[in-house]
Amino acid sequence: MTDGPRSGLYAVSTALLAMSRHLEVRDVLKTIVASARELLDAEYAALGVPDDHGGFAQFVVDGVSDEQWKAIGPLPRQHGILAAMLHDDGPERLADVRKDPRFGGWPTAHPDMSDFLGLPIRDGDETIGALFLANKNCPKPDGGCGFTQEDEDLLGILAQHAAIALTNARLYERSRELTIAEERTRLAHELHDAVSQKLFSLRLTAQAAAKLIDRDPVRAKGELQQVAALAAEAADELRAAVTELRPTALDEDGLVATLRTHIQVLDRAHAPVVTFRCEGVRALPASQEEAMLRVAQEALHNALRHSDAAHVTVVLEKHGQGAVLRVTDDGRGFEPRATRRAGRHLGLVSMRDRASGVGGRLTVESAPGEGTTIEMEVPGG
Repeated sequence: MTDGPRSGLYAVSTALLAMSRHLEVRDVLKTIVASARELLDAEYAALGVPDDHGGFAQFVVDGVSDEQWKAIGPLPRQHGILAAMLHDDGPERLADVRKDPRFGGWPTAHPDMSDFLGLPIRDGDETIGALFLANKNCPKPDGGCGFTQEDEDLLGILAQHAAIALTNARLYERSRELTIAEERTRLAHELHDAVSQKLFSLRLTAQAAAKLIDRDPVRAKGELQQVAALAAEAADELRAAVTELRPTALDEDGLVATLRTHIQVLDRAHAPVVTFRCEGVRALPASQEEAMLRVAQEALHNALRHSDAAHVTVVLEKHGQGAVLRVTDDGRGFEPRATRRAGRHLGLVSMRDRASGVGGRLTVESAPGEGTTIEMEVPGG
């Protein structure tokens, strides 16, 4: 058939492009499995990532419903055919997996499978996963396997690129973990510098008030008022740090819902009126959503603590394939070009780094007495 090679190449290209679009490990695994099942026209596909204890750290399936998967029970162990895929170098193509001497039976709710094709996913000398397909959707040769040598070759190509995609996703997640660790270290330093200094001053002022309480009550009253002010500042610093450390609901709720909830809390907790408006924004890549949330938090923190604003407005709107975040206050503003120290103090450098780190850009518009607008644009995906 003249269309065979061309349509096969197109299908492989589509599968490889799909794998390259994702950076989260779980998304990559799901895409690999779905691509393999579609490419080779199989009823079932699975991919297992081994752990160091004879089991699987992750096991992703396609062709099995959520209800079936829950009924099947715990993740499988590395035994039988699964072990062969992880510990042998080559592929396995079987006419009936149930007749193989290594076959150990299925759990009660497991779907029945016959013809089988599997091979390891390798990164250099390390086996980082195993890919399995079962029940080719085609007439089977008498006593033979529905999967062909061509299927085996196609799956081999897919597995090589799956290794690259999976390795890249792991590196990306590791990079994010390091970024989070660096962020927590930064917050720890800020917490120490700001809160501990405030508490030290509070302690000294309280001691001074105690000494003055009998001989100079008026001065003692002034010192106690200073104690109250320092305590309030320390509480604000601590609250800001805890807000940044608290895990967000991005994974479950997405950027729009998470940002709306965060702004509702700030509106109740602070004197300025804080409002939120969203227009047409749908899900963005996870890294862009996280960066936008962090920039919004930093900009809101600045507006509520430093600007003396009466109103703060947050707008999130669709822009091409991406989105634009705009945080505007009617506070005292500042001169961006003449405030290098202020830029560091207000976190403008870190906000710009967050924006550029996800392919976006950050702009700041402000002038003394005219408020401030911080705008972040991301490209989407």
